[in-house]
Amino acid sequence: MNGSGKTGPSTLCRGSLQADDSIVTAATTIEVRSGRKDLQGAELLAVAADPIRWTLLTQLAAGASCVCNLHEHVPIAANLLSYHLKVLRQAGLVTSSRRGRWIDYALAPDALDRLHAALPGTVTAAPVPR
Repeated sequence: MNGSGKTGPSTLCRGSLQADDSIVTAATTIEVRSGRKDLQGAELLAVAADPIRWTLLTQLAAGASCVCNLHEHVPIAANLLSYHLKVLRQAGLVTSSRRGRWIDYALAPDALDRLHAALPGTVTAAPVPR
């Protein structure tokens, strides 16, 4: 307790509390400017490398999906799901279309070719077998 008789932040910080390194995850901040679809190389791979966005790309590679179905496979808050889909959309990796209240997402037609071309050692952007 602090001087006012209430538990405050200074009281909670005292004692033997230690950080648990096992629950710390790495965070990558990628700035994608609005409408920017010309990402190439490392920038494009960095967008796709985020674990949540990778999961979304994997789900969409199997076929187009409503955002509500994507939310079942990616158990994060709706606002975070929306953010990650926006980053993928701005990078040109996914497309979206409105259907009434719902938004359907699909892998962009050239997404796999662009990701393949971004890999090191790729001389030409050969079509990826589907």
